[in-house]
Amino acid sequence: MSLLAVSELRKSFDHGRTVAVDGLSFQLEPGEVFGLLGPNGAGKTTSMSIVAGLLHPDSGELQFDGSAVKTTDRRFRDALGFVPQDLAIYPDLTARENLTFFGRLYGLRGDRLDSRLDVALSMAGLESHADRAARDFSGGMKRRLNFATGLLHEPRLLMLDEPTVGVDPQSRAHLLDCVRKLRDENVAVLYASHYMDEVEAICDRVAIVDHGRLVACGALDELLGQLHLDLRVLISAGSDDVAANVEGLESVTGVDVRRSNGDGERTLLIHTTRLSRANDDLTGLLDAVLGRLTDSKCCVLSVATQESSLERLFLQLTGRRLRD
Repeated sequence: MSLLAVSELRKSFDHGRTVAVDGLSFQLEPGEVFGLLGPNGAGKTTSMSIVAGLLHPDSGELQFDGSAVKTTDRRFRDALGFVPQDLAIYPDLTARENLTFFGRLYGLRGDRLDSRLDVALSMAGLESHADRAARDFSGGMKRRLNFATGLLHEPRLLMLDEPTVGVDPQSRAHLLDCVRKLRDENVAVLYASHYMDEVEAICDRVAIVDHGRLVACGALDELLGQLHLDLRVLISAGSDDVAANVEGLESVTGVDVRRSNGDGERTLLIHTTRLSRANDDLTGLLDAVLGRLTDSKCCVLSVATQESSLERLFLQLTGRRLRD
């Protein structure tokens, strides 16, 4: 049974003129890190804000533990942790005072609060800085403290909205390790990020949204299997029918020819079929391509593969146009 199921979520602003979320549906399992990707303005933060109860949807349903819930239900709120993109800490308070404040908001008191403070400080790597004012923290330390505030009450569902924005590599690696640890503890994590390498490193499944709509969803290997491995071959000037000669191969679906410089060099981007990852089939394809190029009296200067990647899939599905 899914821990969280979001069904047909819709939200618009400006009296319906701006649609932020348009029929979004997905499910999240216990012990799963679910990546939420999308360009700026795709509806990621709006969707998470709705689940957190900060915004009211125009329509749609949330189910928690198999039952329909409202975001105001105490049972759901007690199980939910939310770490927003903007820092939600008080700079004039120490790390311990910040966590104490948020812990009391969660209803923690006495020994229970003290115990959870120690766990949160340890997980954030801030034990030795517990009594320093947050204003004196580095950017990475503030992010780690921000992260810790969402863990105090041991949520079953944790939502992280770009938790590593602007942090140093060490803090980033630490936060990703924290997410892995939470997954091992059977916490469900909804993880929104613009960093494709992070999502590939920690997410079990990924949803890509654009203009508020779901455009792809599935396990990472399943999504990357939609792409094919291509070859990028740099050649010297040769006969004009090079592209047509190579395109005649059974495993090739198309060839883009691009001038590389004024010396007559060309880049052939060779699109293939059947090859979703580098494997033994690549040897046969390379032999065939190089044979055709030799027949065309071309001098091969370099060969590189363009493998499947989440970034490549993301750009293919959402386009390269800048988003503000």
